Amino acid sequence: MQTVLQQIINALSLGSIYALLALGYSMVYGIINLINFAHGDIYMLGAFFAYYVINAWHFNFITALLSAMIIGAVSGVVIEYFAYRPLRKSPRIAVLITAIGVSFLLENGMSYFVGSNARSFPQVIEQVNYNIGGVQISNVQILILATALILMVSLQVIIQKTKMGRAMRAVSVDPAAAELVGVNVNHTISFTFALGSALAGAAGILIGMYYNQIDPLMGMTPGIKAFVAAVLGGIGSVPGASIGGFLIGILETFFQSIGLSAYKDSVVYLVLIVILLFLPAGIFGKNAKEKV
Repeated sequence: MQTVLQQIINALSLGSIYALLALGYSMVYGIINLINFAHGDIYMLGAFFAYYVINAWHFNFITALLSAMIIGAVSGVVIEYFAYRPLRKSPRIAVLITAIGVSFLLENGMSYFVGSNARSFPQVIEQVNYNIGGVQISNVQILILATALILMVSLQVIIQKTKMGRAMRAVSVDPAAAELVGVNVNHTISFTFALGSALAGAAGILIGMYYNQIDPLMGMTPGIKAFVAAVLGGIGSVPGASIGGFLIGILETFFQSIGLSAYKDSVVYLVLIVILLFLPAGIFGKNAKEKV
């Protein structure tokens, strides 16, 4: 039982980070039907920005988190404005190829400027381990989970209770009708990118604290896993993306605990195939019929 509880704690810490990433995928897809494959690299930018402000300016956790979220939000808005907005009325394949191109640009650009070697993430807080009934839990794990939950609840409040949240929901249903009733579609889409990318920036600093290591290619695999989490929960569904992220974290931790760490990435891709075959709308998604 102690081993099971230990693995659950580890899974929730990791899953909360995937959930933050999955939310960005789900929000962007829900509003403009775009899979933003550069999203994982915004998470990488947030991690590196936090790395530099902690080392250079000795920021504490809160200020480093906020600065990573700001750089993530700005990066998301810039990418949307220059890369995606000009192609909004183009075929979806063109936008998809552009998203992949932006992802490679960010990865290789960062490798060029800072080098491709992995580096240790600074300890922004001193780690303290607690033993509760034979189960080890650190203050870093508690902080990661609490931060992710606060951000997820805040996102839900913004979407459900604010004027911009109502505009986001309106644009996701029918952009043309939303524009007719006075919603600024461009501003709403930019805000959605900023919000999702801010969560990715936050996930970047959290993963740096979790693994104590970052590198310019760190966003590739977690980005794909977060996409799988969004599809699992029902892409376009905010609660679904959160639950999907936790489920992927549980699945990955389970395979590590039984000595199959080498296959923890492969099983996530297998889950994606199974979902697309048997439950393409995801857990909370809705089957929508389109006229051809």
